[in-house]
Amino acid sequence: MDLSHGAPYVSPIEIIAGDYSDIKNSDLVVITAGKKQMPGQSRIELVKDNVEVYRQIVTKVVKFAPSAVFLVVTNPVDVLSYAAYKFSSKPAHEVIGSGTVLDTARFRYLLGQHCQIDPHNVHGYVLGEHGDSEFPVWSNTIIGGILFEHYCSICSKAGTCHPKEEMDSIAAEVKASAYKIIENKGETSYGIGLSLVRITRAIIHDENAVLPVSTLVNGYLGIKDIYLSLPSIVNRSGVRENLKIELSPLELDQFRHSADTIKGIIKQVGL
Repeated sequence: MDLSHGAPYVSPIEIIAGDYSDIKNSDLVVITAGKKQMPGQSRIELVKDNVEVYRQIVTKVVKFAPSAVFLVVTNPVDVLSYAAYKFSSKPAHEVIGSGTVLDTARFRYLLGQHCQIDPHNVHGYVLGEHGDSEFPVWSNTIIGGILFEHYCSICSKAGTCHPKEEMDSIAAEVKASAYKIIENKGETSYGIGLSLVRITRAIIHDENAVLPVSTLVNGYLGIKDIYLSLPSIVNRSGVRENLKIELSPLELDQFRHSADTIKGIIKQVGL
């Protein structure tokens, strides 16, 4: 009702509370369903509950939209993307998660704010888990065509700021952003909504856009059979391919730590 009442100010569109049959032959299905954590409930118990929710949803979605690309949003998104992949028996490239697309936007925004540069001209990624073990890839971050490590020496703040401290502060703020927003307004909505618009546009318009979505990792750095965020070429078929970027030794350790974290959860929930 709330969305429908605003429709006259946007475009002619019908918004309904549908059933599974209404998604028949869809090109894209976005799954945001999930239970909220109850008082006294552990995180693993919540994940187990949401895995069961996905077990029910995914089998019905496959029945009515077998050729659709699945875009998973529910947290923990890496675990539930893997669950959707397993339950659907679809090719991995057709099942993706929103991953660290929003985290990457937060990273670019905060770095742009610090350097006083339009975030559109900041290029860098947050990779790994969408969660506490995620990490920014500083070694490949570029501002205006210049590697970040070189940009620092020509920045207007050169000599007055402490790069290592600022880098640590930005990385910590990216990780803490969701917690702070939820503490203040009870939920995150606008940031993830805009991130989903970006991903869906790349799929529907067959853009071949590079986005850090959660995707099946099968051989990168020796890591297999797990969903994590990597820069991926996204188009109408889902993920065309992963870009196996070169990471620094520290970033390699951080990516492997993310993999171990997600593998541990997957094992605990019995996937």
